[in-house]
Amino acid sequence: MEAQTDIKTYLDQGKQALSRGEGREAAIAYAHAAQLEPENPLVHLGLAEANLALGSYGVVQMACHKTQELAPNGPMYELAQSLLDLLDRRYDRALQRVDQAIKDDPGNAYAHALRAYLLRVTGQDYDAGLARSRASRLSFGGTFENCFPPVEPVYARGYTGQPTGFAPPTAPDETTQPVQQQQREQIPAWSRPNQMQRRAIRARFWMSQNPRFVTNILIALNVLVYLVLAFMSQSIVDISQDALINMGGQVNFLVARGEFWRIFTATFLHASILHIGLNMLSLFFIGPAVELFYGKWRYLLIYLVSGIVGGIASYLMLPQGVLLVGASGSIAGVFGALGAFFIVNRRALGAAANAMLGQWLFWLLINVAFDFSQANIGWQAHLGGLVVGLVLGVVLLPPLRRISRRV
Repeated sequence: MEAQTDIKTYLDQGKQALSRGEGREAAIAYAHAAQLEPENPLVHLGLAEANLALGSYGVVQMACHKTQELAPNGPMYELAQSLLDLLDRRYDRALQRVDQAIKDDPGNAYAHALRAYLLRVTGQDYDAGLARSRASRLSFGGTFENCFPPVEPVYARGYTGQPTGFAPPTAPDETTQPVQQQQREQIPAWSRPNQMQRRAIRARFWMSQNPRFVTNILIALNVLVYLVLAFMSQSIVDISQDALINMGGQVNFLVARGEFWRIFTATFLHASILHIGLNMLSLFFIGPAVELFYGKWRYLLIYLVSGIVGGIASYLMLPQGVLLVGASGSIAGVFGALGAFFIVNRRALGAAANAMLGQWLFWLLINVAFDFSQANIGWQAHLGGLVVGLVLGVVLLPPLRRISRRV
């Protein structure tokens, strides 16, 4: 049992080192694992990956063949063959192999990083960026720098010189330019992206490279609304009730009269500088992780729906004359989604899961205690948002975020 724990520890250390681009540290960790279980295919695959980062291609070949001998089928076999094809500069075949490996094991961050490299080598930069983003999400921010051979410019199809990938760059000459022009002419006009499509593609790519994009937009929007309220109230410290009601604060008897939109607009209003400061600080720390794990649109959906359901809970449980404002229900939902991620992936996260869940429960209890110790805190909105966040966190968790553990 102790040996099994040690092998998992070394394998985890190797994966983490590779995600940081530390090939030498990864090779050391996998070497320790090999001493404990010399017939474990995961160990030999890890040695192949680490030695690829170190440039020891002979070792990579031996480790890949050993992996395939120990695992004659499945994602490990496909990934090992992909590395062998990479060394042979058969990038299209390597890409097919790694796609199959990802299909069988979608939670393997290294496989997505390898796919990003192969896409980049074959000139598919946009798809490479998306694959690199997935690898970063699955490895909790890993970059996999220096894990693969340097990428050189890709020549046009039909070029008869050296193979792509490892070949030295050359300036386009009279031979390559007509080939590239011919390729462009062969693409049907209807299949070429127009200017608007190109802008959309660039926008999606930029958003994929900015993991705090939605969080920053939400914070900026809340702050902007608060500044408008401060101007209306002639005070930056405290906001008047009249301003809050005029801007869409939730008053239950007005909601009962048909002004249902107030349940939504109230989530962007705050009563004081301390109120908005605490809420935005919480969103600043919690939001990026949920945005990274769930993706931008799912994260935004969790934020908005949690705030609305929190408002509905307050409408059902509070007196009609109470004024309710604040993003607390939305933030409670984001916090709930974070907990759902840790719960769903507790086995895949291994020993780290207990620590993460422990911290999550600790802050949950702190917030619950704070809610019930203050008379003017709408704990009903917090509870409604938290429950919805937990449910949506499980329902909306993308398949690639359900990390599979191969040990």
